[in-house]
Amino acid sequence: MYSHYFRRKIYLMHQENTSTAPDTAKPGTSLLDPFARTISYLRLSLTDRCNLRCLYCVTEEEGDGSLCKLNHEDLLSYEELVRVVRVAVSMGISKLRLTGGEPLTRRGVLPFIAALGSIDGLSDIRLTTNGVFLADKAEALFAAGVGKVNISLDSLKPERFARITGVDCFREVWRGVETALTVGFSPVKLNVVVMAGINDDELEDFARLSQQLPVQVRFIEFMPMGVGSRWSRDMYLSTDAIMAAISRLGELLPVEHVSHDGPARVYRLGKDARGSLGFISPISHHFCDTCNRLRLTSAGSLRSCLLHDEEIDLRAILRATNDDAAIRAAIRQAIVNKPKGHQLEERLRDSGGDCHGRMSRIGG
Repeated sequence: MYSHYFRRKIYLMHQENTSTAPDTAKPGTSLLDPFARTISYLRLSLTDRCNLRCLYCVTEEEGDGSLCKLNHEDLLSYEELVRVVRVAVSMGISKLRLTGGEPLTRRGVLPFIAALGSIDGLSDIRLTTNGVFLADKAEALFAAGVGKVNISLDSLKPERFARITGVDCFREVWRGVETALTVGFSPVKLNVVVMAGINDDELEDFARLSQQLPVQVRFIEFMPMGVGSRWSRDMYLSTDAIMAAISRLGELLPVEHVSHDGPARVYRLGKDARGSLGFISPISHHFCDTCNRLRLTSAGSLRSCLLHDEEIDLRAILRATNDDAAIRAAIRQAIVNKPKGHQLEERLRDSGGDCHGRMSRIGG
């Protein structure tokens, strides 16, 4: 078996021999990494600013509010982002997710999304949001081209929700959920970061919600992210433990995997459930062998793995040249850099190490 080094060398030689010329690139082109994974998904973090301060996202260093956010000029402009997406789509990217921070806090986001929707070959635009502004913007987002939405919802109890997020806004978020269902986003996914001793006593309540509403409730293992992360083994609950707790309510029936499920293993709690349950296990059952994504951070850096800190400064490239070949080269290099796996379990076991990137900039 080849080492990662030799795989990279072979991959680069192949790219040099088969790279598509700029004037003949077509949407639908396949992008393969050195481990034969098809790369088709780009996540854009539009801003590192957020109106909430969720305890699993904001590190202890950021907790007092003293850590500076990016200046506006440090963010990629909408014109720069559209340029990157247009090039990426011409290379084979077909799915785009807008994240943050909270993407709906950035001014002018609706015309930007409409501009993305006009890119030939971009078939899937999604949004991850905390939901606070969603009720007011849902119809316009849907009209601009967003078809699928993920909403962070870590508690169904308003007072606890306020403790987790730092803001008393459960009612606004829930109104966003209801509006998203009315407008027609499909699917509507509710992201629940499960934390032992914090919200794990609500697992059954969330599971019942999937029986009542046509949503996918996604239980996500708590990950160690950033220097000063609040993650600890005492707060970590594995997917196996989460599923065992929910199984007390009834049989979990596997749902056939479809493209919009991503890394989640999906089940229904009973055959009559209106919605479904998704389980995302980045630590206990990692899905690195099927990972199809790249990330563009709010600081303009290309990142091929959430849990590896290697990045390419795409902002500098964009501002140094108008030649799109430089963007293509950076995207190919990010794909070359993509590791076989995140090796988080080994890092935690050996040194207690974690990913040092800031979740609000990487885009979760």
